[in-house]
Amino acid sequence: MKVTVKKKNAAAQLTIETEYIKLEAALKYASLVATGGEAKGVILDGLVTVNGEVCTMRGKKLHEGDTFCFQGQSFIIHSNASD
Repeated sequence: MKVTVKKKNAAAQLTIETEYIKLEAALKYASLVATGGEAKGVILDGLVTVNGEVCTMRGKKLHEGDTFCFQGQSFIIHSNASD
C-alpha cells in the first residue's frame, strides 16, 4: 500500500491506494504511533476522533473524505483506488 502525506490547510492529506484503510493502520502510516499495540491503546483510551467524534473501534474503516485526529494533528483520507 502506497501512502503519501501532504500538508493541506490545517489537515494533512493521507493518500491510500485502496478503497479504505483501518483506523489503527492509518495512525501507523501517518507516523502518529510506532506500533499496532500503541495504536490499539490510544484508540481504546478514546484519544482519537473520526469525523469529529471519538472512535474506540480500532478496525474502523476510513474511506475517501473521512478525517481522523490524534494529539492535535488532523488527517483527511484520499483514495487513488478508483483513479
